[in-house]
Amino acid sequence: MDPSTLGRALDDVYDQALVYHGFTDYMRDYEAIVYATADPRTGVAPKHLRYLFRYCVEARCQTSVAPATWRESLDDRLIDYKTGVDLDGYVWGVKWQSLYPGAKILEESPAARSWAEAIGLEFHEVRIQTNAHDLTLVFSDLQVSDLPPGYRPFAVDQDS
Repeated sequence: MDPSTLGRALDDVYDQALVYHGFTDYMRDYEAIVYATADPRTGVAPKHLRYLFRYCVEARCQTSVAPATWRESLDDRLIDYKTGVDLDGYVWGVKWQSLYPGAKILEESPAARSWAEAIGLEFHEVRIQTNAHDLTLVFSDLQVSDLPPGYRPFAVDQDS
């Protein structure tokens, strides 16, 4: 995937809602599920998008919530919106994160260059910042797709 195409795909989710992120159940690729909306006056319907970071060789996740806010956000009632909405602290139970300031390609990445040389594929490093997590991914390709209604990461496979 060329960097300009990758950059446009990342720009499309600026200031949208990240509702899930993590490795797929087969553990090779990393997925981010985004709830994308537009101004209702546009007539564009909201939708869930799957950003599949293929051949993800590095995934780092750290909090972007300040230590003082963490200290105020340890109450388990904050993991449920209904019980946490009126409490002080970060309400984890909103079950989404604002993709702000968003995602950007880290140009001249030593990690991406090293993996490209070792495997023989082009690799990229991307930083995805939200109001709760700061993610850094090193991967080779990105596939973006609309999700069907009811999609759940790690859905139970009836055949296993």
